[in-house]
Amino acid sequence: MGIVNIDDDLHDAVRKASAVTFRSINAQAAWWIRIGKLAEMNPTLSFNEIMQRELIAAGVTPEPLTASAA
Repeated sequence: MGIVNIDDDLHDAVRKASAVTFRSINAQAAWWIRIGKLAEMNPTLSFNEIMQRELIAAGVTPEPLTASAA
């Protein structure tokens, strides 16, 4: 494992996002890196498609969302 040098603004954004997602700062940064890498390697996929593939790969079958009656 190495040390990654990021600017203060990005570190602050990671810290804030980690509080919302209940991840450690390191886990949040790793998540962003992983999703960013997948997005760069698969430029035709949307974020939702990437997430669906990741969930399926983890053994989770995402339920389709349906519109609720108002």
